[in-house]
Amino acid sequence: MKLGTENKTKTAIAAGLLVVALFLVYSWLHGGGDEAAQTPASNAATSGATPTTASKTAKTGAKKSGPVVLAQSLDPTLRLDLLKSSEDVSYQGSGRDIFQNQPEPVKIPEPVKQVIDTTPPPPPPPPPIPLRFYGFSTNKVGPKQVFLSKGDDIFVAKEGQIIDRRYKIIKIGPNSIEVEDMLTNNRQTLPLTAG
Repeated sequence: MKLGTENKTKTAIAAGLLVVALFLVYSWLHGGGDEAAQTPASNAATSGATPTTASKTAKTGAKKSGPVVLAQSLDPTLRLDLLKSSEDVSYQGSGRDIFQNQPEPVKIPEPVKQVIDTTPPPPPPPPPIPLRFYGFSTNKVGPKQVFLSKGDDIFVAKEGQIIDRRYKIIKIGPNSIEVEDMLTNNRQTLPLTAG
């Protein structure tokens, strides 16, 4: 049975890489936390500053470079000023209960009351009389006669006569003719102009 150890150089390189990998894993698990914990304490000890001056310098450095994370400073003193500033914050909510799983009620606008006009609509205007003046004739002895047209039909009428079984000639004047529609009782004046 072969284990793959016939090539001595490949076996030696694999063993060396395994030792380096084990060393890196060991140093990562056991050595990374000690350096971070010793860094602030060693800085304060080497500079000869007290822990309060170290925290003051950390504050001034925070103003210049950004916010300081308090967990990284490892200063065990209780900061009452920071606690006091957090006590002064008051919650200004919208009044909605955050523990209810219901949406806010929707405000339904009141419907606009429509004013209903109860008066009956005015009657429609009567249709216009479709007669047109076509001409007239006068006799010295008899009454004046007019010629009226409706489409292709031409009617001859005197005052008081009914034409087309519907229209009564009321009066023939010098400039106009007064005609009444017998079905709608509508009177209309027709001008004496050729149309």
